Amino acid sequence: MEEVEHLSPEEKMVLLKIARQSMEAAVRGERLARLDLKSLTPLLQAPGASFVTLTRQGELRGCIGALEPYQPLAEDVREHAIAAAQQDYRFAPVSPPELAHIEIEISRLTLPMRLEYQGTADLLRKLRPGVDGVLIRDGHQRATFLPQVWDKLPSAEDFLDHLCQKMGAPGNLWRRRDLQVFTYQVEEFHE
Repeated sequence: MEEVEHLSPEEKMVLLKIARQSMEAAVRGERLARLDLKSLTPLLQAPGASFVTLTRQGELRGCIGALEPYQPLAEDVREHAIAAAQQDYRFAPVSPPELAHIEIEISRLTLPMRLEYQGTADLLRKLRPGVDGVLIRDGHQRATFLPQVWDKLPSAEDFLDHLCQKMGAPGNLWRRRDLQVFTYQVEEFHE
């Protein structure tokens, strides 16, 4: 894993507050106040990539993020909190009455690194369940699972099957040909 500076407990709380306030304002149709980046720590102002996951009673309710940094981390969390609530194609947009039941989880990502492997057995050996997030690419198609998905799909074979299906390909595609595989890690925290 690349060495990254970890967020302090206070920085995590600030990001969760930004995510909550932004999501609630967007769902209620309220105007979003501009983020005062200068009031935030250098780590929150620095470019960062995040995924924001929304759950309701332990069930996924929305999850959207970025794999590579392109804006300040605080802005990234804000954008993805709103998108997870309103733009995840798998779910209807979050409604105002649901807000009190939504829990927010934030995952701050390291940069994805190419995983070199020779065949399926080598790929299975090199994956680290519970540690690595995995991104697969096949041409223009791609899909990713955060490391937290290993909790629901602990078998590497099942994990890769579901990841291929998420990409819109047959589940066994990874067994039939070599795909581009990248791994990354996350710093995960939640309300």
